[in-house]
Amino acid sequence: MKRTIAIRVIVAVVVVVFVIGTWVQDGRPDLAVLKFFSIAVLASTVLFNLWDFWLWRLPLVQRVPGVPRNIRGTWQGTLTSFWVEPSTGMRPEPKTVYLVVQQTGSLVVVKLMTDASRSTSALASISEVDGSFLLTYLYLNKPDMRVEHRSRIHHGSAVFDISGNPARRLKGRYWTDRDSKGELEFRERSRELADDYAEAAGYFEDRA
Repeated sequence: MKRTIAIRVIVAVVVVVFVIGTWVQDGRPDLAVLKFFSIAVLASTVLFNLWDFWLWRLPLVQRVPGVPRNIRGTWQGTLTSFWVEPSTGMRPEPKTVYLVVQQTGSLVVVKLMTDASRSTSALASISEVDGSFLLTYLYLNKPDMRVEHRSRIHHGSAVFDISGNPARRLKGRYWTDRDSKGELEFRERSRELADDYAEAAGYFEDRA
């Protein structure tokens, strides 16, 4: 809905500018262009959707400056927590986790799945800094009920370096409002989008 409204506004602005331009140049506005408004909106919507859902992902287009790096899919990787258990003074063992990236040319949604919790991005973006691409996002983590006694709901943020074109590795860090932090690294990717931890694990069973 927001996308359709934005397209209508852009087309309307172009039409208004054209009408005012003809008015200034010829002394009277040329309103004939208004009859093409609906066609212009339809054409713009089709072209925008083609770009947003497909064209931006083409390998050749991915090399164009300014086009976001394609990291869409389910990634398998490792989470290494720097949190120290007060009673033992030990850190948790690294664990296998999955990062699901739902991406279009204009939108990114990130979900991180572990064997005990699931986090979803509230705000995410892919940006280019000094020729390198970064994935950054803010998230809300919801632990499973069986571990809520030791891991409460929390907010956090993460930043990843995206390596390769096509992307071959995501490596970064995370921080939470529980004063915990850690590292994440992903090297394996499936083009499928998993709905939960078990489904994500199934994508990589044959690769083990």
